[in-house]
Amino acid sequence: MKFKFVHNNINVFDLEKSLAFYKEALNFKEARRYNEPNGEFILVYLEDEGSSHQLELTWLRDRKEPYNLGDNEIHLAVETDDFDGAFEYHKKMGCICYENKKMGIYFISDPDGYWTEILPTK
Repeated sequence: MKFKFVHNNINVFDLEKSLAFYKEALNFKEARRYNEPNGEFILVYLEDEGSSHQLELTWLRDRKEPYNLGDNEIHLAVETDDFDGAFEYHKKMGCICYENKKMGIYFISDPDGYWTEILPTK
């Protein structure tokens, strides 16, 4: 029996703002979209250029306030072939939320407060 990662899901408060962030910060592109016929929710699947894993963004029509992530320390992780360039780029964007120089990594935060770990390609 085999299992394979397909996607991770996060709920977002402002879909367009989140889509713009993931495109600008990580070059993730929209792969597909599902609009619930009654308008209750929208699912947007984002993908990178090199893997089959996707990030599913869920927008809920009736959500009236941003999500409270509390002490949630769940995060995504991505590799980059230009770690120093990515660091400078994200620094200019103002989205770096944590650096761990000892481990050689840093994290960026999206509009909802979800973190993505940035790793150099090994």
